[in-house]
Amino acid sequence: MKPRLLRRPALLVLPLSAALACSVVMGTADATPAHHGGPAARVVSTSTLPDIPLAAFSNALLPGSVADDRGVDLGGIGSDLYPAGRRGEYWTVTDRGPNGQIAVGKDKRRTFPVPGFDPAIVKIRAVGGRIQVLKSLPLTTASGAPVTGLPNQPGRDEAPYTYDASTPLAYDPNGLETEGLVRAEDGSFWLVDEYGPSLVHVSAEGRVLARHVPRGLGLTGTGYPVVESLPSIFLQRKINRGFEGLALLPDGDLVLGLQSPLLNPDKVSGENSRTTRLLRFSPRENRVTAEYAYRFDAVGVVEPGQTKTSELKLSALVAVGGDRLLVQERTDKAARLYEVRLRRSSDILGTTWDTAAGPTLEQLDDAAAAEVPVLGKRLVIDLDTVEGVPGKIEGVALEGSSTLVLLNDNDFGMTDGPEAFDANGRLVDSDVDTTLVRVRLGRPVR
Repeated sequence: MKPRLLRRPALLVLPLSAALACSVVMGTADATPAHHGGPAARVVSTSTLPDIPLAAFSNALLPGSVADDRGVDLGGIGSDLYPAGRRGEYWTVTDRGPNGQIAVGKDKRRTFPVPGFDPAIVKIRAVGGRIQVLKSLPLTTASGAPVTGLPNQPGRDEAPYTYDASTPLAYDPNGLETEGLVRAEDGSFWLVDEYGPSLVHVSAEGRVLARHVPRGLGLTGTGYPVVESLPSIFLQRKINRGFEGLALLPDGDLVLGLQSPLLNPDKVSGENSRTTRLLRFSPRENRVTAEYAYRFDAVGVVEPGQTKTSELKLSALVAVGGDRLLVQERTDKAARLYEVRLRRSSDILGTTWDTAAGPTLEQLDDAAAAEVPVLGKRLVIDLDTVEGVPGKIEGVALEGSSTLVLLNDNDFGMTDGPEAFDANGRLVDSDVDTTLVRVRLGRPVR
């Protein structure tokens, strides 16, 4: 499916300094924008990634790692986006690599057509209408071996299969489903991962220094240190919906965003919930210091016509100064950005809401009514109303005070189902490009 160019009237951007009457009060999820005069948000530049064979890309980093890329090109670098210092240059990160699903009987099998692919940090430059790859860092263990993107644990993660779902692949405890990315002052990187879910500290050269996981995960056999430092309640993450967003606050703390509500205490509760969670982590103290409840809008507000609450996802976090964040809510077809402030009074770490005791946070129809200190939020922009923004935006950055930089996840050109590959096992490309757009806001963010 090609990216859609949306042509609904553009929404006026709310200034973050808008009057209190234009704000959404704490605990109110269905944020609606106030009407202001002024210029509308608009796309001012678009750049796309050219075709780069995945085998050539991978083998240049780790010789011999990919024997056959099955016609897949480099993609998936839109899992996150972080400014690299120079204007137009950004750090990005791939996800775990090309993957899809094929139904076999009543089961949906997770396929990995290029199992030798190793997730990588990729530095890019947007110039003219093209995205140039400036530098790439493979993610490796302490010994320099690839971490791979394969699932970690039988019974907890999906079983991996070959491209046609016919043959099981081995699990890999080192495997990472990388998503959010920030770069610290010392040149090292922090990433979040969906498998654990986990927070991963990576050296400036790409070696995993430590992987922080929920207490009780019991992950063994890794080629890097594993630290059980996150709340155990996060063991109840939904498969493929672990940590997705990551932000670096001015004081050096990290904020981790859980993509979807926990399956707490069960799958039905999690699928129907609109309350996900953020964690605040101090690299100086090497521990979680706060936890916050974040309430999604109704799915039909984010994507008009959509009725499945489980389609809601928190996909990106961006620090905008002090204790303020931009939070992206999205489905695969629509996305919105909200402002939140991380207040001490909203911390639920270690409270009854940080347990599986009922009624759980995820079971509440109205968390605010149950006196849960849900983060207040205010709608900043509805990206679905800005013409020229591609679908499935996962990478978001702020350039100056008036420009958003957005990068989509093109899923390596893959689709689900047996039709993803032809009779010779070569990819039938979706023709969705990796696309970076710069959006000039009608009003400055700060």
